[in-house]
Amino acid sequence: MKMEDDADIREQIFHNTVRENIIFLLLLLLLYMSSYAIIRKFRRQDREDYFSTDEDEVTVYRISLWLCTFSLAVSVGSALLLPFSILSNEILLYYPNSYYVKWLNSSLIQGLWNHVFLFSNLSLFVLLPFAYLFTESEGFTGYRKGLMARVYETFIVLCLLAVVVLGMTYVMSALIDKEQSNIHTLLSKSDLWSYYLPFLYSCISFIGVLMLLLCTPLGFVRLFTVVGQFLVKPQFLRDLDEEFFVARLEEDCVRRRLVQATATGKTYVSPSPMCPLPVSPCCEDDVTESPIGDLMTLQNGALQSGLGERLSEIQLRRKILDKQRHTSSLQRNLVYPVAMLMLCALTAVTVLMVLQNTLELLIGIKALPLSTRQLTLGISSLSKLGPVGAALEIVLIFYLVATSSVGLYTLPFLSRVRPRTKRTPLTHIIANCGLVLVLSSALPLLSRILGITNFDLLGDFGRIEWLGNFKIVLLYNLVFAATATLCLVNKFTATVRRELYARLKSFLFTMLHKPRVRHSVSWASTTPSPTSGKED
Repeated sequence: MKMEDDADIREQIFHNTVRENIIFLLLLLLLYMSSYAIIRKFRRQDREDYFSTDEDEVTVYRISLWLCTFSLAVSVGSALLLPFSILSNEILLYYPNSYYVKWLNSSLIQGLWNHVFLFSNLSLFVLLPFAYLFTESEGFTGYRKGLMARVYETFIVLCLLAVVVLGMTYVMSALIDKEQSNIHTLLSKSDLWSYYLPFLYSCISFIGVLMLLLCTPLGFVRLFTVVGQFLVKPQFLRDLDEEFFVARLEEDCVRRRLVQATATGKTYVSPSPMCPLPVSPCCEDDVTESPIGDLMTLQNGALQSGLGERLSEIQLRRKILDKQRHTSSLQRNLVYPVAMLMLCALTAVTVLMVLQNTLELLIGIKALPLSTRQLTLGISSLSKLGPVGAALEIVLIFYLVATSSVGLYTLPFLSRVRPRTKRTPLTHIIANCGLVLVLSSALPLLSRILGITNFDLLGDFGRIEWLGNFKIVLLYNLVFAATATLCLVNKFTATVRRELYARLKSFLFTMLHKPRVRHSVSWASTTPSPTSGKED
């Protein structure tokens, strides 16, 4: 009887393991296909693509693209960890005995966190560096050229890079933890996997959370502008008819200049236009740095190419304005205010939750996000508001994803690598996948640090050492609350401050120049003219 029970238990464990692996595989395939669709939308389709005449270049491009797609799939999975876990807990809480959710258990969620942590390390430290080095490799000098030569060069350079990174990790760990500063500990395989790699990922996650603290407040402000560009504003805020006619006149003007440039190779505009290029309807950051006068100084093919691109941009803008003109009054006067109110409400709730979490940390009610205990799902709701609070937490996490993604490319040193539709080279795709992977891996940490959710970090995410440092956690909360408040105040008071500054400047200019004018007039009236003296 005991042997039969043991066999039943082993059989049940086997079936659970197979079921979980099948679920993991299906999720990975779903994320991979969606990530491939995203990359295909942005990647540049020219000579470096599959249309290249060199078969080795085509193979290198495909392999690097597959590695980038896998890394992006892991990034999306990392961003969905907390929402999926919170939703699973609520489902098991309200339907504990349902046959259709038997597959949803604590073991599945724990394994999902472990797999995402493993694949995040693999993508960040192996796959993405290999993809970049593989695209830049040419093979060693004197060695037979071909695909394997590029593989050997990439592998050797990657090994050298791993040695350098591991040495820097050893130095940093020795400065922080002197007990680990032993060469035998460094060469130990168990300590390499159990200490140094988690320590390296801990440093990367620290940088990722710091980047999120910079990007998310900027994203709060930037998201208002982005939503305003894709939604039709009410008539009292924007005159669409006037903008449409201006775009149509500009389109006719550029078309005539293009015809003239095609016929003569030159353009005759004297003086050159003084106004800069208008803002693209899709993104304000697409403004060309040089004025249109620089475009008119070009000649021949360069001038025709520039005017052609400018004409296509204006045509796209005119079509969007024409489409917005014919929207219904209900959509124009209702959707935009509701969207803005929702953004204001989400931002206010996020800042208030961070302030509440900061006070609870100072008082001692809230525990630090460092966690090593096993979590059992379906016992109790993690939110005081029940399913409503859990839904609010999921919405706020997705809101943080949106704001951090928008704010990431608002930073001046990252705006150059921002992906553009059908125009992003492979090296920029690799860089963007790395940035998104770092930020998405740090998103569960940030959500737990700021108190957006009380769901414990599972697996190796909860064992990151600096999460147990009270000063760092408190500092992150204070920095986020302060920067978010300052960015919002600056956003909503910028127009008023500019107007007050202009009025004050005009007033001071008038007050300073009036006495000089009076003095010059009185001096001119008292000075005798030379003609009057001669007449006397």
